[in-house]
Amino acid sequence: MVAATDIQARIAAARLLPVVVLERADDAVPLAKALLKGGLTVAEVTFRTPAAAEAIARMRKDVPDMLVGAGTVLTQEQLADAGAAGAQFIVTPGFNPAIVEAAQSAGLPIIPGVNNPTGVEQAMVYGLETVKFFPAEPTGGIPFIKALTGPYPGMRFVPTGGISPANLAFYLTVPAVLACGGSWMVDAKLIRDGNFEEISRLTEDAVALARKG
Repeated sequence: MVAATDIQARIAAARLLPVVVLERADDAVPLAKALLKGGLTVAEVTFRTPAAAEAIARMRKDVPDMLVGAGTVLTQEQLADAGAAGAQFIVTPGFNPAIVEAAQSAGLPIIPGVNNPTGVEQAMVYGLETVKFFPAEPTGGIPFIKALTGPYPGMRFVPTGGISPANLAFYLTVPAVLACGGSWMVDAKLIRDGNFEEISRLTEDAVALARKG
């Protein structure tokens, strides 16, 4: 089991957390290898499709250098499936105390979603130091995150939702931003078409852009 501090450090080092939707588990390993080739060693596989758990399991088995998290975890069943598949961290779109408690009981680091001061304070009650800021652009973006850092200077944010090459570097200039979540480099159509070379190219470009932040 990887400690929460180590998970945070690895995501911080990557500066970018690709949000992956896999319709077929067979695409999991080629995708993970494409991300590695492009310079990313972390991925969030979302539970938006039935293939998620198997995809996570295959990545963990065949691409051990990849730090693999489970995203869009909404239920206790999904959390259990993610843990059984070998997910190393959990990401949720909102703050569900029951899911947070279950993840912590299972020893799974969790990054819950918030977009207001109440959510940040809930996270603090559970001893969390990192939250997902979602949806980032529709709920205030960079100015809102900067406003939150005043009363909550110790909290780190992973803004997700509306992040693109056009604004990635700007988000990463904010000291409280640990990394940004994004999906443009792992576009579902590219995955369906098996265009993993393009995914590697887009990932390499995104990594270079993130380093400018």
